[in-house]
Amino acid sequence: MSLAPPAAPPMRAPRWRIGGGRVMTIDRPIVVGIVNVTPDSFSDGGRFFRPADALAHAATLLEDGADVLDVGGESTRPQGAAEVSEEEERRRVIPVVRELGRRFPDAILSVDTVKAAVAEAALDEGVHIVNDVSGMRLDARMAATLARGDAGVVLMHSRGPVSEMGTTRHATYGPDVASEILAELLGAVDAARAADIADDRIVVDPGIGFAKRTEHSLAMLAALPRLAAWQYPVLVGVSRKRFVGELTGEQEPAARVAGTTGANVAALLLGARLFRVHDVKAARQALDVAWAILHGAATQRGAVEDDA
Repeated sequence: MSLAPPAAPPMRAPRWRIGGGRVMTIDRPIVVGIVNVTPDSFSDGGRFFRPADALAHAATLLEDGADVLDVGGESTRPQGAAEVSEEEERRRVIPVVRELGRRFPDAILSVDTVKAAVAEAALDEGVHIVNDVSGMRLDARMAATLARGDAGVVLMHSRGPVSEMGTTRHATYGPDVASEILAELLGAVDAARAADIADDRIVVDPGIGFAKRTEHSLAMLAALPRLAAWQYPVLVGVSRKRFVGELTGEQEPAARVAGTTGANVAALLLGARLFRVHDVKAARQALDVAWAILHGAATQRGAVEDDA
């Protein structure tokens, strides 16, 4: 498997085609706010498990500047997550995305799932993006499900099942960590393209902290320019992660905001453009200021348009 960019450059303009006939212009940092409707997520498990709490939290994230809301009903926490059934995950996620679509019709909604049935149900409710942290590894039906729709697709690198991918059980890499991770992620991209998922629907995520020790996450962050060279928009999820805690000495995930901010700004400099975070306001302000310094102009809000 080659690590060279795809033969036909997939995206020359920074535009991401998402569901509902919309196009998101990736010409500034895009902040993706996390809405966990789970009882056991590593950082905020249980706080937003009740739909009413999840909806209130989502409203706060939008007010704080989130461009996208990413709703997930199955934890991949580093302590080892308990897998949930399709029925239970749908029960957690679908009422929330349905009500979010009703209350916030202009909001961009994403569902974080590895299950094709959950993705399909969410797409039927008008969700714009499917974020598969398994890179379509864990459900043979996912590629075909996504190919039938027009939603944006996030392909993330990980190893192992849901119950293990957030741990270090599969963090066994050779001397060139980044090349190994990129090769596996490129396999997911190849599978998406083979399923006729268009290039302008794909975003790639190196899976920071998933089947990765601190040194592996740092190596992959340093290699972001190689990933960005593929010309797909790059999403990173460093928020409150274990490697931030190990580098800062902060034991509590919620106390890792400053370290997360540093990692996000570094990732921006290295080519990332989408940032999945718990603390939207901190990310929004830091990334906007960094972008203004880099480009000599303030960012403009409202980067979504109809797909004419």
